[in-house]
Amino acid sequence: MKTFVALIVFTFSSFYTFSQELNCTVKVITAQLQTADPKIFQTLQKSIYEFMNNRKWTSEIYAPNERIECSILINVTQELSSDKFSAQLTVQSNRPVFNSSFNSTVLKWVDKDFQFQYAEYQPLEFNENTLLSNLTSILAYYAYTIIGLDNDSFAPSGGTPYYQKAQTIVNAAQSTPESGWKSYDGTRNRYWLINNLLNTKLNNVRTVLYKYHRDGLDKMYENADLARKPITECLNLLNQMNDDVPNSMILQVFMQGKQEELMGIFSKATPQEKTAAVQTLSKLDPANSSKYQLIMSSN
Repeated sequence: MKTFVALIVFTFSSFYTFSQELNCTVKVITAQLQTADPKIFQTLQKSIYEFMNNRKWTSEIYAPNERIECSILINVTQELSSDKFSAQLTVQSNRPVFNSSFNSTVLKWVDKDFQFQYAEYQPLEFNENTLLSNLTSILAYYAYTIIGLDNDSFAPSGGTPYYQKAQTIVNAAQSTPESGWKSYDGTRNRYWLINNLLNTKLNNVRTVLYKYHRDGLDKMYENADLARKPITECLNLLNQMNDDVPNSMILQVFMQGKQEELMGIFSKATPQEKTAAVQTLSKLDPANSSKYQLIMSSN
């Protein structure tokens, strides 16, 4: 009997050991290229899909329905040599909302600092402590960031171990000539995104990631009016953070992912709630203040 039970436990644990974290769709487009062989990028798309989805990124157990829905779109804009390219990478991840068919956008970002080298059928090799390939380091960086953000939305500061993994990748890339990894490459890049997520002065955004989703969105099915209150509190926390550290990258990332969602949430609010929300949203995201004004006329 003990042997039989042990076999069941082993089989059960083995099944879950190999459950991957990501369910990532991948698309590579090359409309702006003139000479490169399209077949190369079809192979690349398949290789990236396998790299993101078949690799076990953490030691955590993920059931198939818990895999994180995400997407990567690579728009190859320039052929620098026969095997070196410049591109833009759009990354997005979503989180399911409890008792709903709705998926909430957690990350939506365009990385414009993306150069990579690739020859057809070249294996995608990765080591978090050494930059073997700018392509795989960037992909792994976003894999860990996606997992970290998802964990933050389910448990307070749950994403820390995965942000630290992304930070290790950034540290290993400091001597590479490719841009996006270093503080002086700009104010909106991979260096600053992970810096912001691990910066205690910006910790309000991680508190918000949990409170917004668990106390707000996940409670919408029970009582939408009550669930808006913690979301309003989240906006106030972000406002406090922005007063202390103005114009942070992570605030821009959060607002970019949540803009349309927030407009929908407050479209059903009371006139007083709408007025307060529009004022705060316009301060947090002034580039879209005219869009937030539409909340006032919605019902």
